[in-house]
Amino acid sequence: MELARIPNLKFAEGSNFFLLSGPCAIEGEDMALRIAERIVAVTDKLKIPYVFKGSFKKANRSRVDSFTGIGDEKALKILRKVSETFSVPTVTDIHEASDAELAAEYVDVLQIPAFLVRQTDLVVAAAQTGKTVNLKKGQFMSPESMQHAVRKVTDSGNEQVMITDRGTMFGYQDMIVDFRGVPTMKQYAPVVLDVTHSLQQPNQASGVTGGRPALIATMARAGIATGVDGLFMETHFDPANAKSDGANMLHLDLLEPLLADLVKLRKTINEIDS
Repeated sequence: MELARIPNLKFAEGSNFFLLSGPCAIEGEDMALRIAERIVAVTDKLKIPYVFKGSFKKANRSRVDSFTGIGDEKALKILRKVSETFSVPTVTDIHEASDAELAAEYVDVLQIPAFLVRQTDLVVAAAQTGKTVNLKKGQFMSPESMQHAVRKVTDSGNEQVMITDRGTMFGYQDMIVDFRGVPTMKQYAPVVLDVTHSLQQPNQASGVTGGRPALIATMARAGIATGVDGLFMETHFDPANAKSDGANMLHLDLLEPLLADLVKLRKTINEIDS
């Protein structure tokens, strides 16, 4: 995959990690623009290639009364406005093959959720749009098995593919990241670490997913130290009242100091590896 082929991606030729970040879900235009403005300012300052993330709908909810979105086209138009306002690419996740063509009209990267990464029709539909495809590693899959998901994209004529690790199920209510998988998956495609979802605590009795956000910095540093190409972090200015995944999101005020530390760490790792 060539980062430079993602439209509007700044600093793609540098040696920094790239970042996929934003709210879990698009809750409205004002919140999306507010979050994007803060992240763009930080990533421009630190010269981090940046893709704004926001789900246009949430299909994999624990309860039927969970927030699923504000309307597909309404949310997708907000993603387009973020891209046009700040000249940054955008990524959103899709859940059905029919979502691929729809979302591709508005965003630059299509993300396949971890639960659905073995769904051939979905992966192929995303690949055939010509957009960059981000494959979330299934919580039930080995790093080695992700080569087959990648091949579904490349066999569809699309070389723009990356893998995002978001942990492996450890019991019923916890996730564990096995960093041995990073060099394995880098043989197949660039590897991203989903820092915040790796700290989820799903399947709570309440039906509301928990999390351990206090460990976000620890997880992100471990990812950079083990050589991931990019980081995925969900962030919000009010995680406690976010409509989706608030329990494991990073508070927006904490993003800049964390990224500044990670840039320093990446520089050190680059020097060690050179």
